[in-house]
Amino acid sequence: MKLKVWGSRGSIPAPFTPLELEAKVEKYLSDFCRSPFYVSQDTKAFIEHEKISKGKTFGGNTTCVELISKNGSLIIDGGSGLRLKGNELMAGPCGKGQGEVHIYMTHFHWDHLMGIPFFVPVFIPGNQIHFYSVDPMLEEVIKLAFTKPYFPVPFSALASKIHFHQLPARESTLIQGFEVTPYKLDHPDACWGAKITCEGKSYAHVVDNEAKRVSRKDLAEDLPLYQDIDLMYFDAQYGFDDLLKKIDWGHSSSFIGMDIAFREKIKKVVFTHHDPMASDEQILKLVRNNKEYFKMQKPSTDHDFDWCFAYDGLEIEI
Repeated sequence: MKLKVWGSRGSIPAPFTPLELEAKVEKYLSDFCRSPFYVSQDTKAFIEHEKISKGKTFGGNTTCVELISKNGSLIIDGGSGLRLKGNELMAGPCGKGQGEVHIYMTHFHWDHLMGIPFFVPVFIPGNQIHFYSVDPMLEEVIKLAFTKPYFPVPFSALASKIHFHQLPARESTLIQGFEVTPYKLDHPDACWGAKITCEGKSYAHVVDNEAKRVSRKDLAEDLPLYQDIDLMYFDAQYGFDDLLKKIDWGHSSSFIGMDIAFREKIKKVVFTHHDPMASDEQILKLVRNNKEYFKMQKPSTDHDFDWCFAYDGLEIEI
């Protein structure tokens, strides 16, 4: 099973402005001129060495990820990153009206919903689009996204066949070979993360979660979300100082995710839902702070794990 990140921002898309892009180009040109690669004029090797697109630039699309197995895929949430996934799907069966797509919705805040009207496969006759949610308002909300004055194309005009499935909380449902068990997160509106098992691996989707409940006792019936996990995808929108200033905003910090991972012996952690106000440099500062925190906590435990901060386009084996 593999995870692909189509959107890693929180709250609202955060594209570069032309001035921000110009500043980045200037910085990397300057770095290149001072690097050993300048003599050979090997720009490609310099870019690969700097890992510009792999953890130094994070992207601006809102939450959308995909789990990929040998037998199919499951999309989680419909943020603006879903548009790019839709474009990719159009090169396959979806472009011929023979596609089947499965999308699990954690909740219905706009940053997790805004990509759905721009998901091209929904407009193609013959495609089968399945939406899943614990929330009974699923069908009502998706139809609302295709309602004037919010969007010019009404739901009734969509040419694909759209199916709505309400999932039971804290019970397993099999979707495309993925065993999906929703668990409740700590968010201002009801938000359902999920433990997803496939091909002998387990994934925990823990996004839009303030993690007010951390102890095993407080987590209670939602504790299994964090247990026996190979990869946890964890909301880390804020640094710890900012988190203390934004109580009840519904988002967390990488430090809290680290503590949970150490205690529950999670094997890999990917931190995500980056603040739209945060520049790449500010996110990289969070990465550095996280390295220090990891180093500080490590001596007190016998557990070790890999971790990184998500970026648009990240692919990682679970």
